[in-house]
Amino acid sequence: MDTSPTALFDSYEQDFNQIIQSVRGRVDGDAQGEQAEQRKAALRRVEMELDEADEMVSQMEIEIQGIPQSIRPSYAGRIKTAKAELQRYKKLSKDLHAQYSRADLLGSAARPGMGDALSDDPYGTSTDRTRLLAGTAILEDGTRRLQDSQRIALETEEQGTDILRSLRVQREQIQNARDTLQRADTSIDRATGTLKKMIRRMYQQRVVTGAIIAVLIILILIILWAKLWR
Repeated sequence: MDTSPTALFDSYEQDFNQIIQSVRGRVDGDAQGEQAEQRKAALRRVEMELDEADEMVSQMEIEIQGIPQSIRPSYAGRIKTAKAELQRYKKLSKDLHAQYSRADLLGSAARPGMGDALSDDPYGTSTDRTRLLAGTAILEDGTRRLQDSQRIALETEEQGTDILRSLRVQREQIQNARDTLQRADTSIDRATGTLKKMIRRMYQQRVVTGAIIAVLIILILIILWAKLWR
């Protein structure tokens, strides 16, 4: 497992690029199809993927805080590029929505017999049923997106709780280490004082020993003098 400080950032960036590649394929493919339902389904999927890409960018912004300052500017530039790419496809999706909405509106106005009040069908014409089904699909899609957003929010909250818990543990460890260092410093001061006392006593003992030796030598000389000259 890669434990480098840029591993998660690179992973989120890779996911972002894969999502953008999928969006590009849908915009150039299904979103340009001739069938209106196919286009709407493709654009709904594009919106969901753009939301996922937005979440990846947010995660990249979080992870860049843990990257060393020496290499952080290059990663900040990559985030800026990702944001620009995301905004470009968001604008393109919005423009396609507006374009197809106008086309559907003009197409509906051009169809004869729309909204015939004398129809026996309780849901109206087939076009009305299609719109009802499309509205239901949009509501279901919106519900799924809300559930996904709620899930992401809960996951983010759990990650934040874990981070705070880790920070609290690290703070306690730092506090304990500081207390240990203070106790060690106190012990070193005491040991230093004890060594100084021992050194002073050693010098005192040397002086006393030297004095005793000198006295003994003097006594020996006196005794020798007394015996030799008397």
